[in-house]
Amino acid sequence: MLMTSVTDSPEAAKFPRKPISRKKVLSISLGSALAVALIVIVSVLTGGYAKNTNLSTSAVLVGHHLSGFSLDGLFGGKVNAPWESGRPSVEIFFASYCGPCRAEMPKIAKYLRTHFLGRVAILAIDATDERPAGQAMVKGDGFTFPVGFDPNGVVTGGVFGFNYVPESAFVNAKGVVTEVYYGAIPKQQLASGIKSLVAAK
Repeated sequence: MLMTSVTDSPEAAKFPRKPISRKKVLSISLGSALAVALIVIVSVLTGGYAKNTNLSTSAVLVGHHLSGFSLDGLFGGKVNAPWESGRPSVEIFFASYCGPCRAEMPKIAKYLRTHFLGRVAILAIDATDERPAGQAMVKGDGFTFPVGFDPNGVVTGGVFGFNYVPESAFVNAKGVVTEVYYGAIPKQQLASGIKSLVAAK
């Protein structure tokens, strides 16, 4: 069953989520609107779970099969969609100019360094940011997981349809979104989402 609820973390109360640059985000085709009704049905049937403040966005994303992608790594190399290699994953979208991101990411990084993840891949995506600023933030926060650089919002807006950061998406090994969390994600919600992905067959 598709569930929705308002999620206001303490960080979100202090720092409103930041809109990503609309000049850089890909336009979403008008034709995609025709698929919304079908995706809503798929979301319900797949038991997706969304916590958000935007019903229409969650209805489109939860239960949706995502296309694959490849991004330049923030520090070089390439990062690819984990489901293309059959791994469940958590995608965490952030930017250095985002107050809630700066509050949440050190806590996320610390949690992920000290907890069991099983086969779950963690991929952070630096959205519509300047590379040096993103690199400085990642170094300061002690990330130990891959970070993709998405300066034009190709993945953030084009694949996931996100217009703000921070956002988090939980995606199973087949590339189907099982849960979305809008805003700074609490550690308990992150842990719960990872546990569900670990347990999924």
